[in-house]
Order: sequence, then structure tokens, then C-alpha cells
Amino acid sequence: MKGFKLSLVAMVLALGACASNPKSPSADATPANTVKEEGTAGAMVAENSFEQRDKFESYNRAVFAFNMRLDRWLLKPAAKGYKWLAPEPVEVGVSNFFSNLSEISNVVNDVLQWKWKQAGNDTGRFLVNTTVGVAGIFDVARHAGLEKAAGEDFGQTLAVWGVPQGPYFLLPFLGPSTVTATVGMPVDWYTNPVSYIDDNATSWTVKGVNILQSRAQLLETEKLAKGGDFYIFVRDAYLQRRDFLVKDGQVEDDFGGDFGEKKRASTFRRSFGGEWPTSVGTADTDACQLRVARCLVQRAVIWGEING
Repeated sequence: MKGFKLSLVAMVLALGACASNPKSPSADATPANTVKEEGTAGAMVAENSFEQRDKFESYNRAVFAFNMRLDRWLLKPAAKGYKWLAPEPVEVGVSNFFSNLSEISNVVNDVLQWKWKQAGNDTGRFLVNTTVGVAGIFDVARHAGLEKAAGEDFGQTLAVWGVPQGPYFLLPFLGPSTVTATVGMPVDWYTNPVSYIDDNATSWTVKGVNILQSRAQLLETEKLAKGGDFYIFVRDAYLQRRDFLVKDGQVEDDFGGDFGEKKRASTFRRSFGGEWPTSVGTADTDACQLRVARCLVQRAVIWGEING
């Protein structure tokens, strides 16, 4: 939870920097209107690209409305109750526990994608945290230099094997996905240790706690994601985050110019899920805020991190 809050603070500070950090004037500085036009054009290209991948928009919007109603009347109130009852150390421990379980799926997909170094890292994390970290409640591996990766699933493995990601596809209860990611879900279920709990009551209790914990982490974050067409906001953020995961951080920013260079953003994995420019002029404030907002939802988009 501490890392999550630090990411949230970083995003708020980035928004403040966008609004208050104008570029210093210089002889060869790019005119403000040019920067704004380039940023707007880049954002429009990206948005059009996401729109083209939303071939089932009418269906998706209906499912999105259903999921949001379910969240508003059931999941969100339950998450608020959980957050009120559970002390922060408990929240952190529960989050670490489920994060540790996810390492098994990570290792399987690391191997299938021929990422042996990452497989070794994730295997080490699981072994250390399961033993020394008391069933994963404490993230001891992080202090041993074994950093948590962005995560892998079978949908990403299929994409690495050359299968197109396919159109954006919303699932009732589960939320944002793509056709290929949806096809890969049965494999993800089989690599999830919770699926092998025989007792139904225990299994559903564990799954419920996982969902509540994931939703509780988003209660503060979602306040920064209000306004406009929230469906488009979540769609674009999910697809951008998905592209980042499939390409292992080799992403091309939306806003052109210096932001358009392909960069391997290792620090992005530990914060928003993307890389942020060191300074942005006031002329590009709108694009900057949109980028932060997208990073926000990429990291913890509503429903997007409770698929497991």
C-alpha cells in the first residue's frame, strides 16, 4: 500500500508540475502554439487508433454501464467497509500475499516467452517470499534485489508468439480485455493457485478478499479520473497499458516530438506503468494531464486488476 500511495502522490505532483512548470524561453525554443498543436495531433492519432480497435463499442458500452452499476452499488461500498475495518499493515500483507501467488503464472509465461532471466527473478521472488516472507505476506525479495515485474499472462504470451491482440472487449464482472487476452484466460485460471482450492467456501472467500483488496486500492485513485467520457478514458488507458505489457516497456508516447521516441521505461514499471518527461510547458498542459490520467488508470484501472 505504501508503494501505491507513493505512486499516487507522484501522479498528483506530476499534474501540479504540468500546470506550473513553463518552459524557460530561449532563442531556439519551440513556439508554444506549435508544441500544443503537435501534442494535440499526437493525442488525436492515438485516440483514433484506440477507437479503431473498439469494434464492439455498442456491446462494450452496455457491459461497461452494467459493470459500473455493479461497482457503484455492491463492490465499492464493500471495499469502503473493508478499508475502514482493515488496518494498513493488514492491507499491505493481503496485497503482498496475492501478489506472491501471481508469481506462479508469471514464471509459466516467462518460460513460454523464453524470458529466462525474468523467469529466474520471478521464481526467486516466489521462493523467498513464500518461505522467509511467511507465505508472501512480507515482500522480503524486494530487499534482496528481486524486484516485482509488471506481470505476465497467457494473452501476452500469445501476442509474443505473433497472435494479434484483437479488438477491445469488455467482459461482464471482469472488465476490460481484448479478444486474445480473453482467449488466454482459461490458461491463466489454471496457473492461478487459488483455482486448486477444493473447498468452495474457502475458494470463494479467498477470491472475494482479493477483489475487495484490489478495489480498495483504487478508492482514492479513481477520484483523479473523473470527467469526460469515462468509457473512452478507461478504454484508452487499458489498451495503452496492454500495449506496454505486451511490448515489455517498448512504447511510443502519444504526444510527438521528444515524447515520441521509443524508450525502455524500467522506472515506469515501478510507478505509473510508463515514462514521464522531466519538464512540460504550460502550452502542453492539457496533453500532459491526459497523459498522467492515462498512466493513472494504466496502473490501477477500475476492474482491470481484479481479473484474477
